[in-house]
Amino acid sequence: MTAEAPTTEVRNAEFKQRFVAVLTDLQDTAAEDGEAMALIGHLASDLCGNLQQKSWSSAKSVITPQVYNDLLKVFQQRGNEYHEAGKTKHAYAIQALAMSLISGTMRADQQLAQGEKILDSLIDHSVSVYRSLNPVKLN
Repeated sequence: MTAEAPTTEVRNAEFKQRFVAVLTDLQDTAAEDGEAMALIGHLASDLCGNLQQKSWSSAKSVITPQVYNDLLKVFQQRGNEYHEAGKTKHAYAIQALAMSLISGTMRADQQLAQGEKILDSLIDHSVSVYRSLNPVKLN
């Protein structure tokens, strides 16, 4: 007897549970852990710059399916590398961005759509704070 792969419905339900847990934790982290929020802001700011966008929300809106797939692969690889190296805050930052990215594909679920807005707002704020503390210096 072989185990069957989980259905899309089961995978979506599992994602939703993880998403809620990450969002709840992130809301607490925003008030308590400036380092983790700075890492989120730094990573998201770099990605925004690469996509020539001013915010994470706007960057997500211009991501092509190919870039989406590539980002998820990089997030998975780097997240695992950071986790194995004991860099939990770095892995946490990647997880937050990955959750935001994935949730953008699941907006038909009203709860996820609302959560995505909250998460993206937290990420956008982190980008703004990061940039205000690390202004770009032009030569």
